[in-house]
Amino acid sequence: MRSLRTAAVGGCALVLALGGTVPLAAQAGAEPCGHESPSSSGLGSGGSFDFLPDAPKDVLPDPGPGPTRTVAWVTGPRSDNRTDARFSVSGTDLAIMWDNGAAEPDRRILMAFGDTFGDCAAPGEEWRHNVLMRSADTDLTDGIDVPDPVPGDIHAGSPVDAHAPDFSRELVGALGIEGIEKTVIPTAGIAVGGVQYINFMSVRAWGDHGEWWTNASMIGTSVDNGETWHVDPATARLNVPLDIPGVQQLSMGNANFQQHAYVRHDGYLYDFGTPQGRFGAAFLSRVPEHLILDLTAYEYWTADGWIPGDVDRAVPIIPGTVGELSVHFTGDQFVMVYGNDVTGGIDLRTSPSPEGPWSEPRQIVARDRLGGIYAPFIHPWSTGNDLYFTASRWSDYNVMLLHTTVSG
Repeated sequence: MRSLRTAAVGGCALVLALGGTVPLAAQAGAEPCGHESPSSSGLGSGGSFDFLPDAPKDVLPDPGPGPTRTVAWVTGPRSDNRTDARFSVSGTDLAIMWDNGAAEPDRRILMAFGDTFGDCAAPGEEWRHNVLMRSADTDLTDGIDVPDPVPGDIHAGSPVDAHAPDFSRELVGALGIEGIEKTVIPTAGIAVGGVQYINFMSVRAWGDHGEWWTNASMIGTSVDNGETWHVDPATARLNVPLDIPGVQQLSMGNANFQQHAYVRHDGYLYDFGTPQGRFGAAFLSRVPEHLILDLTAYEYWTADGWIPGDVDRAVPIIPGTVGELSVHFTGDQFVMVYGNDVTGGIDLRTSPSPEGPWSEPRQIVARDRLGGIYAPFIHPWSTGNDLYFTASRWSDYNVMLLHTTVSG
């Protein structure tokens, strides 16, 4: 693998919780490492997984016949990155990726992860609600190289990191209280005009397989390449009836935009939304790139085409069940991948435009080959017919890189 310089980790910020923005501690209580928990079949926060630091690094699940293959572990003790020893990241998931938009030599892929565990023998198992890593690796044929962290990873004006370089810090905190705000999970990321944007969901509680309940989705911003983050409460799409001054009030349509997928095209940010959990359909909105934080500027794809401002009129562009969703523009078509909680696999669709028509789904990973795999996210430096994407697996609670072909 080839890498120009570094990866790094984020810092605490403010997050919407209980009707306001509050500063929160970096570590809260967590489910015990390696123990089954109610959240083990939901996204993030614990689960049943194995940390096997002495396992051969080439141990990867076999996707079986077809164009999809597993490339390498990205995180955990089985990865060449050894994130357990280097960043105190023994178990994590998601790896939502986007290009930071910088010119060379500062161009990077930023990767946002969900609930993260470090030393399972440490107090709280070193649980963090979310972390971020960076990579400049352009050769994905043997995995994603995550080098040693350098704060900010930008040549000019990098902030001084007062934290130990071998401990990845949280991007934003959460209360860590089941039934109120258990955790805050990233669902999409994008860079526009030198600013990094992440859409987070505030998870109120985990349920049974594929179920969780959210308070809201909201957008965080960073102007130092992901080093520090600020969550803007005015971007919250509330999913519970709270009366918060300056925040859009409860709307039925907000429920369809609790998780997101971002793609830029022709001056617009296209924002694909899905409800809480993994059983809903996919919806679509768009906004001029420079107005991403202004919810009043969004248009929604409806039965009558693009309609400004009325989230309640949005109609599905993909029927359920759509799990964690990722969308990529290859230069001549749009590609989406997502988890299908009915079949237990990962599906791929293509379309000439964000609103469709989208092709029928093609399964690129089957349940019986990679059991427990979820959350596919496309690497934005994928080109042509080659599609690289990350996915997480519960039995390992870590992230791997896979490769498939768009055309099948």
